[in-house]
Amino acid sequence: MKPIIEKLRLMVSDKEIFRKLKFTFLIILLFRIFAFLPVPSVDLEAMRQLFSQNQFFALLDIFSGGTLINFSVMALGLAPYINASIIMQLLTSVIPSLEELAKEPGFGRVKINQYTRFLTLPIAIVQGIGMFILLNKQGVIPHLSFLEFLTFIATITAGTFILMWFGELISEYGLGNGISLLIFVGIVARIPVVFLQTVLTTTSELIINMAVLTTLAGLVVYGVVYINESVRKVPIYYARRVRGNKMFGGASNFLPLRLNQAGVIPIIFAISFVLFPQMIGNFLSQVDNSTLAGIGRSLTGIFNPLGIIYNGLYFILVVAFTFFYTAIVFSPDKIAEEIQKNGGFIPGIRPGEATKNYLKYILYRITVVGAFFLGGIAILPSIISAATGITQVLVGGTGVLIVVSVVLETFKTIEAQMAMKRYDKFLN
Repeated sequence: MKPIIEKLRLMVSDKEIFRKLKFTFLIILLFRIFAFLPVPSVDLEAMRQLFSQNQFFALLDIFSGGTLINFSVMALGLAPYINASIIMQLLTSVIPSLEELAKEPGFGRVKINQYTRFLTLPIAIVQGIGMFILLNKQGVIPHLSFLEFLTFIATITAGTFILMWFGELISEYGLGNGISLLIFVGIVARIPVVFLQTVLTTTSELIINMAVLTTLAGLVVYGVVYINESVRKVPIYYARRVRGNKMFGGASNFLPLRLNQAGVIPIIFAISFVLFPQMIGNFLSQVDNSTLAGIGRSLTGIFNPLGIIYNGLYFILVVAFTFFYTAIVFSPDKIAEEIQKNGGFIPGIRPGEATKNYLKYILYRITVVGAFFLGGIAILPSIISAATGITQVLVGGTGVLIVVSVVLETFKTIEAQMAMKRYDKFLN
C-alpha cells in the first residue's frame, strides 16, 4: 500500500503530470455530462424497462461506455470506432501497401488513423439505422418523419465523433489511452447503479450469495492482473562481431511473449457474432407475419445470454478468435528473421527455420492458456448468475478485463513519464 501512496504523492507533486491529470478529469467530466443529454423522441422509461428485461441491451451498453441506457447523443458510443479499428488492423495485415504504411512511425500512423476515422462514418450510420429500427420495433422510439429520422441519425453519429475527439484529446494532452479510459469510465459509472438495484432486489436468502459474489470479484481481479502481467521470457544472445576497429554484440536480452497476447479484442470479435442472432430475433419477433415472428422468438430463446447454447458458442468463438488475432499481431517468421539479421540466436536453437518453429511452439502453448482464460472471463457473468441467482452482476468478466487493463496501462504510462523526468534531470 505504501508504494502506491508514494507514487500518488509524487504524481500530484509533479506539475506537468498533475496538469495532464486535471485535463484528463476535465474531459471525463464533459463525457459524463454528454452521457446524460438524451436524444429527443426517445421514451427513456421504456428504454430502462427494456434494459432490465433484456440482457442483450445490457451487453451493448458496456461497449457504448454506459451511454446507451440513457440514449444520450453518444448512444452509439465507441463501437463504430472500435469496429473500424479492428477492420483496419485486419486490412493492414492483409494489404502490403497498408502494412508498409503502418511501419512508418510518423506519417504512416497518422494516415492509418485518418483512414480509421473515414471508415467509422459509414459504420456509425449503419449501426445508427439498425439501432433505430430495433428500438422502434420495441416501442422505445416512435415513428419519425424523414427529416426527424435524418436528424436522429446525424445526432448519434456526431456523438460518436465527439467521443472519438475526447479520446484523442486525452491521448495527446492527458494521461493514458483516451479511448480505453472513456470505456473504463463508462463501465465504472454503472457500478453504483447496478449495486443499488442488486441491494434493493436482494432477499435474505441471497445475502450469502452476495458475499460469495464479492469474494469471487476479488479473485477475478487478481486472476486478470496475474494473466495480464504474465510473460514468457525467451532468452536471446547476440554474437560478437568486429567491424573495423570496433567490436559489436556480445550482449544478451530476452523476447517477452505475453500470456494474453490478444488482450480484449477476441471478446469484442466474438460478441459481435453471438449478438447478431439475438438482434435478428428481436427484430423478427416484432413483425406482423406470424411465421417470421415465431422464428424471431425461437432465435431469441436459443441465443438467450444466460443459456447454454449462447455461452457455449461464445466460449468457442473467443478461443478461436484469440488464436486468430494472436497470429495476426505476432509473426514468428518476421521475429525469427529480425533476430537472424541482427546476429542473434536462442540458446540451443539454430537461427532461421528452427527459431521460427521454436517460437511457434512456445506461442501456441501459451496461447492455449490465454484463450481459455479469455473464454472463461467472457462467460463468467452467466456462470455467476446461474450459481448465485443474482441477475444483476456488478461488472461482467469483460468489464473487469477492460477496467484492470486500463488501470495497469495508465499507471505504467504515469510511471514511464515520471522515470523520464528523473532521467532528464540527471542529464541536465
